Amino acid sequence: MRPFEEEFKALNEALQEMGGLVAQSVHRSVLSLVEKNEDYASQVLRDEARIDQLEITIDDLVTNIIARDSPVASDMRFVVVAIKINTDLERMGDMAVGIVERSLAAMRQPELPLKASFVEIGNVVESMVLQCLDAFVKRDADLARGILKSDDSVDKLRNQITSEMIELMKKDPSTVERAVDYILIARRLERIADHATNIAEDVIFMVKGVDVRHRNERSLD
Repeated sequence: MRPFEEEFKALNEALQEMGGLVAQSVHRSVLSLVEKNEDYASQVLRDEARIDQLEITIDDLVTNIIARDSPVASDMRFVVVAIKINTDLERMGDMAVGIVERSLAAMRQPELPLKASFVEIGNVVESMVLQCLDAFVKRDADLARGILKSDDSVDKLRNQITSEMIELMKKDPSTVERAVDYILIARRLERIADHATNIAEDVIFMVKGVDVRHRNERSLD
């Protein structure tokens, strides 16, 4: 066993726990909106404290590993990726809280007509979150690469919701407050998808040693 194997194991487990909590928060934030369920919303708000605590724990673990063990090569790539995934997960948790805050306001108001449903965009985003975490756990670059292709679908749905709400506000000014809530919820879902994409890119880097950020084709070849 490597001298820092236990530290790596603890870091991996903390990231997996944080990822699981974030995935649940994203799922519950969407359900709180589409099912008008305040219990789901409350759970998201309660879990935020544990997510924030895990962020600090992971930062401390990474600092100790770098200071005491001086990892190199693939071990160092894992440490670098752990730092970045930690940040992305914490921000995803923040986005879920932001969705809940808006959904609590929206669920007390009459629904607005919407062709592009939050169920649809929520399903795509949740799938991306779960797959990026699965790719990390399995160290699966191919699975991570597949996630990158879903980001465009989320952008398209976000744009559709935004366009519909803008048109509705123009026709009926009384809908402005609710429509803005819908737009902000869609925007936060899109941001969660962006963070899931970041994690997928980081998994590819961790496994393959290839940086695929900002590439048009994001090819591993």
